[in-house]
Amino acid sequence: MDQHGSERATLEMLNSRLRTMLTSRELPLVMAIDGRSGVGKSTLSAAIARDLMPTPVTVIEGDTFFMGGSAETWSSRTIAENADRVIYWRRQRDVLKQLLRDGVATWLEFDWDAESWDSDIVPLKTQPLSANAASVVVLEGVYSCRPELQDLIDLKVLLTVPEEVRLAQLLEREGDTDQNGWVSRWSAAEDYYFAHIMPEESFDLVLSLDRTGHNPADKIFAEDDVDQ
Repeated sequence: MDQHGSERATLEMLNSRLRTMLTSRELPLVMAIDGRSGVGKSTLSAAIARDLMPTPVTVIEGDTFFMGGSAETWSSRTIAENADRVIYWRRQRDVLKQLLRDGVATWLEFDWDAESWDSDIVPLKTQPLSANAASVVVLEGVYSCRPELQDLIDLKVLLTVPEEVRLAQLLEREGDTDQNGWVSRWSAAEDYYFAHIMPEESFDLVLSLDRTGHNPADKIFAEDDVDQ
């Protein structure tokens, strides 16, 4: 497990490692970016895709595979059971296998805008999502490096930020609310996952970014815009 700290240097190191891997193994190269809610996985994925241009990158968002469930159902299960059922990892596995085998994958994503999003009847959007295999495929989201997916993943990355930064970013994204207890439920499942299923030493690479309270990928975007 490699561990790195400084922001710009860390991203440059990661992109350099990806470029090296691209020349030494069969494509597509599958990288999973894991980490707790609010650490900036989506933003980091976008920064990687931008930095690697013109190398094509496909990003698959883990939140599209949410399994739903009512508060009552979540409360009736153990934390270990919830950690196993937050994300539909079997569907993620199918999507990755389709990409590697056929070069394209389709799936129905969870409908976060549905009024019944927190019910036991899982709302899915009717329009399928599709993804094409690129030189690099990034699966980003909490639980993306879970053991059941690892035979399909070439690089397992954990992204961390200081807890106060994570909570501030989560507050900015979700608002000043616990969403009727959902943030607490999700946090408990994440605690279990990172303590018992995927502790830090289980990852190939740990990126401990941004100790200043700003999103490192946002800084890079700003620098690129100035250069242009």
